Amino acid sequence: MIPIGNTAIKHIEIYLDTVRRHLPTIAPKDEDILFLNRRGSRLSRVMIFHIIKDLTAKAGIHKSVSPHTFRHSSATHLVEMGADLRAVQEMLGHESILTTEIYTHVNAEYLRQTILDYHPLSRKK
Repeated sequence: MIPIGNTAIKHIEIYLDTVRRHLPTIAPKDEDILFLNRRGSRLSRVMIFHIIKDLTAKAGIHKSVSPHTFRHSSATHLVEMGADLRAVQEMLGHESILTTEIYTHVNAEYLRQTILDYHPLSRKK
């Protein structure tokens, strides 16, 4: 497994020290919220969507990217790295494990394609 915890914590600490600390005021109801807007309030769902659209355009990405793209990608990577499907189900808040199983399909397709590409008896040359 890749130890990402320390990296994430380090970057959150940098954010807290260089950005969050300098906000003029923090709304009392949002003191426990990590990411805030310039007015010290929680980011709205719409604002997060706009931030992602702006950053993907600046990066020259022409695919449609949304917050759900990050959710799907994170779950896919967790399953590919061997995370327990029930744990991923809990993280995503799926009521049924059947909803979470879509991420095993992505992994199965990757495995199938790898076999087709690299197996010595594959018809591809």
